[in-house]
Amino acid sequence: MRRPTPNRGALLAAFALFTALVVPVTAVQAAECGTANAALNAPVTASSVETGSPFAATAAVDGNAGTRWSSAFSDPQWLRIDLGASRDVCGATLQWEAAYATAFQLQVSPDGAAWTTVHQTTTGTGGTQNLTFTGTGRYLRLYATARATQYGVSLWEFAVRTGTNSTPTEGLLSYNKPAFASSFQDDGACPACTPAKALDFNPATRWATSPTTGWVDPGWIYVDLGASARISKVVVQWDPAHASAFQVQTSDNASSWTTIHSVTNGTGFKQTIAVNGTGRYVRVNLTARSGPYGYSLWEFQVYGTGGNPTPPPAQAPDPGNPLRLVWSDEFDTPAGTRPDAAKWRPEVGTGQNAELQYYTDNRNAFTDGAGNMVLEARREVTPGSACPVDPVSGSGTCQYTSARLITEGKASWTYGRIEANVKVSGTKGLWPAFWMLGNDIFKGTAWPASGEIDIMEHLGREPNTAYQTIHGPAYFGAGGIGQMRDIGQDYSNAFHLFRVDWNSKGMVFSIDGVTVITIDKATVEATRGPWVFDKPFFILLNNAVGGDWPGPPDATTVFPQRMLVDYVRVYQ
Repeated sequence: MRRPTPNRGALLAAFALFTALVVPVTAVQAAECGTANAALNAPVTASSVETGSPFAATAAVDGNAGTRWSSAFSDPQWLRIDLGASRDVCGATLQWEAAYATAFQLQVSPDGAAWTTVHQTTTGTGGTQNLTFTGTGRYLRLYATARATQYGVSLWEFAVRTGTNSTPTEGLLSYNKPAFASSFQDDGACPACTPAKALDFNPATRWATSPTTGWVDPGWIYVDLGASARISKVVVQWDPAHASAFQVQTSDNASSWTTIHSVTNGTGFKQTIAVNGTGRYVRVNLTARSGPYGYSLWEFQVYGTGGNPTPPPAQAPDPGNPLRLVWSDEFDTPAGTRPDAAKWRPEVGTGQNAELQYYTDNRNAFTDGAGNMVLEARREVTPGSACPVDPVSGSGTCQYTSARLITEGKASWTYGRIEANVKVSGTKGLWPAFWMLGNDIFKGTAWPASGEIDIMEHLGREPNTAYQTIHGPAYFGAGGIGQMRDIGQDYSNAFHLFRVDWNSKGMVFSIDGVTVITIDKATVEATRGPWVFDKPFFILLNNAVGGDWPGPPDATTVFPQRMLVDYVRVYQ
């Protein structure tokens, strides 16, 4: 059967369309190959260095055409560059010394072990060779298999071009990497304050030098990143025992150190230091203490590319926009209903802070049938209990009962809008509160390192004021960060809406829609201490009696006293 004759016009039109489509794509591809030298000062290793010569591997990537790497006088030889992360490699320039290679391959690898050849030749001519190829990998290797002379192979410069969209992403390199220090503290004041605590990405734990051997100059702490890295940033979050002078140093062997940044007027708190260096090890060398004690760091973080990083825990997402209700308790149940066991559990027993009440197993917590949860404080003796001496009765047996409800083990949240509509109890010696604690307080992290968010605290002796405060490991008790709002009348006369809007940047506290205080995370870190609020917290409601802050009841105090909660809501 005869085949149909092609239509010449149709073929030409199709070819023109194909050309129009292909040429621009090729142009875009070519334009995507960058011109910057990705190998400049990158970590580099070689198969050998000429015996007795100063021609180290680093000379081939130092940007200086007057220095060179030279190998031993044998085949094969190689030079390997670590680009810090997987990158799209699209070209290289080899500036050979007279001792060049006639046969060689350029190879890429994801791990420095398995290699893929992206360019090869057996007719190398030396001089300056501009080579174009495509490949992807963290490592690029020149693998020379035949020398042009009786000497080794030698390069003045080895430059690498990568795709313009393949710049390595800088990240945290130091998380949970091996850490070493001049000494560490392990006693009642700072138990197991090992160097690893500065690298655990937990701002509530710290490293401190030993009080018996470490309160001297100098001191040091360093991290093994697992492989050579390019270092761009170091972050130190100091305890009050900070260094007034220190250096950031790098090393390939943890014995000889290169200083890449010096500080002579250290201010403590959080310091973010931009640096430029390479090495497997990064050290903070501490040369002058700010006071009579030793050195202590909540956090020591190293950022850059390369190394052998372990991904840190993922940060929780910020609340959405618009906010969405994710949890609530409206307390719309018949009178006398106990707290919903799926949402709350009672904390039973005596309180903290010299409080005088005994918290019962929900005997003092019930709904009133009008849409409110009642937390009732009563003058009621709990036989066999022990409280601070009550000034009214003179007894050390707990003379009052009340309620404390928590969502721990039921629900907790990182970030969100947390609010409650509350009518507080009144009268002298009462201390109602709506607040939050970090989940890790039940997992070995003691207060205040666990963190505390007080969305509402009211003192019966100050009827017109309510307080909103945060507490952390370096700002707690009377040193907490917060503010009060005086409304000119007793809070116990009506319901009021207490709220915190909380995200990764900080918190905004408000009462009845009026902002009371805005707390910025970065400002706290730079002026007060570590921020411990990027983790799950649970809610507490309680109606305390007595305590260090409100003071005890007296003969004028009226019981029972009810704290009414209309609702508790969480939005994210």
